[in-house]
Amino acid sequence: MNARRHLALTAAFALIALALPARAQAPSLADAAGSYSIATSSRIHFSIGQTGGGGIAGNFAKFSGKFRIDGGNVSRSSVEFTLFPESVKARERRIENFLRSSAVFDTDNYQTVTFRSTRVTQTGPSSANIEGALTARGKTRKERFAVTLTDWDKRSISFTIRGSIRRAPYGMDVGTPIYSNVVEFDMDIKGLRR
Repeated sequence: MNARRHLALTAAFALIALALPARAQAPSLADAAGSYSIATSSRIHFSIGQTGGGGIAGNFAKFSGKFRIDGGNVSRSSVEFTLFPESVKARERRIENFLRSSAVFDTDNYQTVTFRSTRVTQTGPSSANIEGALTARGKTRKERFAVTLTDWDKRSISFTIRGSIRRAPYGMDVGTPIYSNVVEFDMDIKGLRR
């Protein structure tokens, strides 16, 4: 290949690279700064293991919340979240009814589960640990979730959130030790800019 053609190709590739959007790089919490409302298209999934395999798995259809990412100092960010346990969905109606009963969520007396952040610790450009007060069945405890930013644009943002919560401190330890005392949460949260 002659030098002139090589130079022309190099220049063309350089122009293409400059034209690519900045979002081609990994998402950054600082870049996604702003205030957001949690979208109903989010997914709140949970699972509880069982001795010998199987277990209980499901999700929640109704929730609300908001969060703010402080681009200048991610540790000043905040999250507020409300879950409505009456909306729990599982493989079978009898499991849903059991989860709503006084043995577990007791939805007749406690209509919501809430989480309010108290500390945000950035663990990487696109990840953080969020600690906060979780209140369920009238009991409040400190819990922690790992959050990873997966996508964002000018109007919306997406995260994966993982966390493990022990049931017993909230008075929901029915079925242990056959069923694990630990509930694993696997959430895909979408936020819409406010």
